Amino acid sequence: MASRTIDTGTQDLLAELDEGVLTITLNRPDARNAMSRAMNEALAAQLAAAELDPEVRCIVLTGAGKGFCAGGDVKGMAASGDGTVGSNTIDAAIHRQRVNQRATAGKLFKMPKPTIAALPGAAAGAGFSLALACDLRIMSTSAILTTAFAKVGFSGDYGGTYFLTQLVGSAKARELYYLSDRVSAEEALRLGLANWICAPEELAAKTREIARRLAAGPTVAYRYMKENLNRAMAGDADDCLDLEATHHVHCGQTEDHREAAKAFVEKREPVFKGR
Repeated sequence: MASRTIDTGTQDLLAELDEGVLTITLNRPDARNAMSRAMNEALAAQLAAAELDPEVRCIVLTGAGKGFCAGGDVKGMAASGDGTVGSNTIDAAIHRQRVNQRATAGKLFKMPKPTIAALPGAAAGAGFSLALACDLRIMSTSAILTTAFAKVGFSGDYGGTYFLTQLVGSAKARELYYLSDRVSAEEALRLGLANWICAPEELAAKTREIARRLAAGPTVAYRYMKENLNRAMAGDADDCLDLEATHHVHCGQTEDHREAAKAFVEKREPVFKGR
């Protein structure tokens, strides 16, 4: 499958599909990839399209240059004097924020396909939340994580309080939110916030390796596996058991399962087709 560049409608976000892997790049390197309205709207549109595109089998979210995402554009907020409302009423601003959060961080979390955050550098504030919303995280050893919200007088957004609590527990999440300390790549790995860390020059290759493994995997099983895991984060044990049973039996009816069973007997690698 040939590599294909996707027009996102803005230079603030780049997208490329290659061998089933959709790489989405937050592209404001001069501003440490801080969010802009154009970036957020394009990200929401690309994720919505990716969910329904059978050619997309894995999604990588990364940042241009030396950073991942600095979160909200604090300089822009300072210039406008208000970081949330602007020309809207408070109710309208809250509604817009809810819609955007669900379409970006929420979509990454619920996306029925594996998602990876590849962090070449700092992920702060809402950028940290976006990274946490992904299934897996690969960090450069030069990257850091920080909630940052307390330092700019915000309580936090884009689901970070939920995702961080699930990953590290309530007490540690409170510490990281209240104090906004920086978490190194090594500490992130120890805490379970990162799945892999590597030298900066190895980040692209490591990300490509993991993404292509996932893109070649059983997409139907991944979809149900992810739903099982998401439900397990907040659901009742019996609900999780029942859902696992339903999804497990369904997967047993797929071509991918039959191919995998046949490949196991034949001692070869299976070729998954997402059916």
